Amino acid sequence: MTLKEVIRLAKQLSTVDKVRLIQQIAPDIERELTDKSSIVLRKSLWGLCADLGKAPSAEEIDAARSEEWASFPREYQ
Repeated sequence: MTLKEVIRLAKQLSTVDKVRLIQQIAPDIERELTDKSSIVLRKSLWGLCADLGKAPSAEEIDAARSEEWASFPREYQ
């Protein structure tokens, strides 16, 4: 059974039955969300870049930008 089929069937339930369905499903979802074994540890964004070395300074960035734009063709009016 697909998710679409389940949703289609759930929409056919009365309002009271929809509430009962949620009450029965919610504890399972909560348990899954709080289960320590299902938590995926991820590196921080800072940690992802740690192997790249020291970041360039603002002055180094400005110098590189100036070098690149120095030879950029310009249209004069």
